Amino acid sequence: MRIFDNLRVPARIPQKEPVPIKRSLPMKLKLRVSGKGERNSEVACLQELTIMLDCFKNNEFKQEICSKEINNLQKCFKNYMTEEQAKKNREQNAIVTPDEKNLSAKQLNNFLKKFPPN
Repeated sequence: MRIFDNLRVPARIPQKEPVPIKRSLPMKLKLRVSGKGERNSEVACLQELTIMLDCFKNNEFKQEICSKEINNLQKCFKNYMTEEQAKKNREQNAIVTPDEKNLSAKQLNNFLKKFPPN
């Protein structure tokens, strides 16, 4: 075993001084924002849907017995669709509401046109 102890080489030798950064482009903000990350992954009315399916399962898929759960799901979906339509209209017009935390790419681009960074 002592023969092989001398052959060990560390996997990586630690660096002694910091490596200088080579910049290919100047470090400044762009005047636009891409809209790639705006995909919405939320599921609408998931709780109401599971309650309705559970009712169907327990009552042998009879709609008459589960009419209350069906109506709740329809109301929830209707509210969701009206909220989504209002949100879509605000984003298309690039209207920024005062208390909104998450802005769309279109709203941010409109804001950056009004107030460009130095």
